[in-house]
Amino acid sequence: MTTSTLDQRYGRTPARRARRKLIAWIAGIAAAVVVVAWVVWAGLDGSSASIDSQDTAHVVVDSRSVQVDFNLTLPRGDTASCVVQALNDSFAVVGWKVVDIPASDQAIRSFRETVRTSELASTGLIYDCWLT
Repeated sequence: MTTSTLDQRYGRTPARRARRKLIAWIAGIAAAVVVVAWVVWAGLDGSSASIDSQDTAHVVVDSRSVQVDFNLTLPRGDTASCVVQALNDSFAVVGWKVVDIPASDQAIRSFRETVRTSELASTGLIYDCWLT
């Protein structure tokens, strides 16, 4: 038996090799398109505004309230809302309040909020902030 007879018997023909190369090229191009689409969708979409909050202090006023001081960084002219919460010694939420932040020309601002509690709090903090 010759090599060409064996190649034909086991499907190793030039047409089959060309078909495999074509399939490999199509798969490579499809993978490249997926990668480029993901980069455009995830990496280049920088249009979302960011907001940052930081607790600076808290004062337990009495058994029914706590004052929370915090800094908020958000884009100028945007409004936001923040959840301020009070926790007890077991880290259970004993009070919380949603605070609406008006728009301003300043990017970084300081706030002080008083949160009423259902029992003595041991700390007060910012839980979450979002743009509205």
